[in-house]
Amino acid sequence: MKKRYLLALLFSHLFVAGGGFIMGIYLLPIMTAPTAPQLSVLESTIQSREFSGQFSRERADSDLLHWGEGEFSISADSIAFVGSLAPGPDYRLYLSPKFVDTESDFNRLKSSMVQVGAVNTFDNFIVTIPDDVAPSNYSTLVVWCESFGQFITSGTYETVAQ
Repeated sequence: MKKRYLLALLFSHLFVAGGGFIMGIYLLPIMTAPTAPQLSVLESTIQSREFSGQFSRERADSDLLHWGEGEFSISADSIAFVGSLAPGPDYRLYLSPKFVDTESDFNRLKSSMVQVGAVNTFDNFIVTIPDDVAPSNYSTLVVWCESFGQFITSGTYETVAQ
């Protein structure tokens, strides 16, 4: 009887500790994220955009905890996103020459992609494009979680008619 009680106590404590750890991993990026940029900050990129596209929750490897939804604009020097991403740690923005909507696609094509920068907010973001990167050489924007090797979302983009 005492052995059962001790085992039940051990498992209940491990369950609670494990749940707390998982919640900490999920909540820490939310608590430490900087304030999302206001629409007025994104406006210059949106107005001067050369390309535009959308992130959708309807990607093959998107799920309840890994998704993005909204519209992005790409100008000569920055990428602006108006929408929401599922919170998570260590998000990176990539440009891909081919459409990607699964982890396996991402891993297969990663050598042909270029990492643009870090995504630190989950509602709206703006990322500066490195000088040596030409978005016209790519067709797809991908959000990827580096820490866990997890696909978040993607979207193809097209030239905006001037």
